[in-house]
Amino acid sequence: MARKRTDWLHLGSGKSYVHRVHRPLQCLVFITPLLLFYQIASALHPWTPATAGYSPHVVAFVLMLDFFALFGAAGNVLPLMAVVAILIFWHLARKDPWDFEPKLYGGMALESVIWGVPFVVIGLAVTRHVLAPAFAALLADAAPRALTFPWQTDVMLSVGAGVYEELLFRLIAITLLSIFLVDILELKPTVAVPIIVITSAALFSAYHYLGEEGKHPFQPGLFAFRTALGIYLAGIYIYRGFGITVGAHTVYDLIIVGLSHAHAS
Repeated sequence: MARKRTDWLHLGSGKSYVHRVHRPLQCLVFITPLLLFYQIASALHPWTPATAGYSPHVVAFVLMLDFFALFGAAGNVLPLMAVVAILIFWHLARKDPWDFEPKLYGGMALESVIWGVPFVVIGLAVTRHVLAPAFAALLADAAPRALTFPWQTDVMLSVGAGVYEELLFRLIAITLLSIFLVDILELKPTVAVPIIVITSAALFSAYHYLGEEGKHPFQPGLFAFRTALGIYLAGIYIYRGFGITVGAHTVYDLIIVGLSHAHAS
């Protein structure tokens, strides 16, 4: 069978660690604790009253609920089921083996930290010295939540964002853009890939204005920072797979939450 043009990296087809971390089933097993944590915590969490000013839901999670509502489906478990269904279907389509590899998940967890921490350090250094207003906004980003919600709530939101934002803006957006530009328009990967990465990153940055931040003045530096973060995460997704990208995003968000609460205290 001819290889699809969207398979331009040929990653995930080998047997080494570098390839196995790309496999959908391994990604699903790796992120399952995060999926369950957010689902259970959000169900048990005592959501704040209307006086809180906004709902402490991950916007990407809400967007998925709204999408399902268009077809008459309702239930907070639907986004979780969608993640599982997408990865299982992808696994079946690839005809990968049904393996459970504990050592592999340990490596993926380590990689998540390795990829997550440096961008925090680099990003804070750049925004502190080059984009000072954006740096202030970055630390103040979670300040409204810090004044209303305990740190446990922000940890829950960080985990949910790591899963569902990566689902929308890396797995789904990059796949759809790749199909459109490479398979349909038949652009060469050398032309299409930069467009795919930058477009998905810009959408990721713009997405943050759908929530509480959309009520505040636009910060060009912060938008640029998030676009750069989106490009970075797209690179991790392309070369290291969906599971590690979710992990790196979660690590990044958890560190920012810690800094935000420290800044607010």
